[in-house]
Amino acid sequence: MRGGAGGTSGWTSPLGNRLFAREGDLTRHKSEPDLKPTRPSPKPPGLGSVLERNIHVLERRREREAAEASFEERVADRITRFTGSMRFVYLHLAIFGGWIATNLGLVPGVTEFDPSFVILAMVASVEAIFLSTFVLISQNRMAAAADKRAELDLQISLLAEHEVTKLMALVSAIADRFDVETEVDEEVPELKQDVAPEIVLDEIEERTP
Repeated sequence: MRGGAGGTSGWTSPLGNRLFAREGDLTRHKSEPDLKPTRPSPKPPGLGSVLERNIHVLERRREREAAEASFEERVADRITRFTGSMRFVYLHLAIFGGWIATNLGLVPGVTEFDPSFVILAMVASVEAIFLSTFVLISQNRMAAAADKRAELDLQISLLAEHEVTKLMALVSAIADRFDVETEVDEEVPELKQDVAPEIVLDEIEERTP
């Protein structure tokens, strides 16, 4: 289409109209928000059930260990938990603060019963002895549980190392069968050997100053 004289002259083709329309659609699509609902990525099959099973097994194990604990151990654990809380701090602030204020004559109508604070020092010393004993009992129990978990971790690590060694031997046999050469061919014979934990421990003890 051409314009007349004195007007704005120009020519627009059908192809140009389609291009302008396409650009307008792109601009409109970019400005409009994406209204598609987002969905979380699916969980790997079997992962949730395995984790849930392991969590339940550990919970039952802790419950059984707690049920098998002696009366003295349960009392020591409860006292240790209480002494490690802020309620224990507030209780001592109230008791010791009232004791000190009373024996300093700051509380009217109350007779001073420990003006030299000897009884207070004795009470605090006896309390520290018993509290430290309860804490040691709880720590010994926690240390025994930690030793069991460390032994379990060691056994699982040794089992995983043995499995990886067998897989290395299997992969090496497949590579030899198909004449596959790699950059680690010289290390394969050493990698196919199981690690002897007692030799590793002896080496660590020898190198430890």
